Amino acid sequence: MRSCGACVPLKLSVMTIRRGIENALERIESARQACGRTDPVELQLAVKTRSAAQCQEAALSLCALGCPILLGHNRVQEARATADAIHEVEGAQIALIGPLQSNKINQALACVNAIDTLDSSTLVKKIDSRLDTPLPVLVEVNVSGEEHKHGCAPAEAMRVVDSVLDSHMLLFRGFMTVGLHSRSEKDVRSGYALLRALYDRAEKDTGIANLTLSMGMSGDMEWAIAEGATRVRVGTAVFGARA
Repeated sequence: MRSCGACVPLKLSVMTIRRGIENALERIESARQACGRTDPVELQLAVKTRSAAQCQEAALSLCALGCPILLGHNRVQEARATADAIHEVEGAQIALIGPLQSNKINQALACVNAIDTLDSSTLVKKIDSRLDTPLPVLVEVNVSGEEHKHGCAPAEAMRVVDSVLDSHMLLFRGFMTVGLHSRSEKDVRSGYALLRALYDRAEKDTGIANLTLSMGMSGDMEWAIAEGATRVRVGTAVFGARA
């Protein structure tokens, strides 16, 4: 495993990635202070379409900055293509943050450390039956109700949680959502508040403390943090627009 202590002098592209991460961390800290929070908020890098070299340098930068090394891939094939490079960095974790098709479960399990997009009891059973080691998972909830978005309906979320708790190898670690695509702070935050309510209910009902509440991205992380996000997923604010 390649540790961040073995980093070579940073090239310009790497400095750009690192600076993007530093800017994202500054935004997270400012948002925490603005709403009076003292608990931590994790940064997960959304690395959709990024090369193996970019992913590795992002992981190295997180390591050098003393952050949890959390990278999220939307597509299984991209996770497979970059997994070896990412896992050379000691402690790096890859999560699937995009939808998982049943025919790609085996491929996903071979390269990711967590799945953040469980949205049905059927998918829970299919994944659980193929595991021989525990796997952390988040339940994805479609809080906006937009038809093109993945995730279970809020009314179904606790049923999916129960399925995870009844499984043999899946570890329930919290919730994830993709917020409403809107410039209306009120409307976006309303969806995030709904997921926070499910989060609070799950902590009470399950007795599991310190669950993850993954919500908020480059354009709305401040609103998500104000509503209680414990993890934000950032891509373009660190890497720039996708080609």
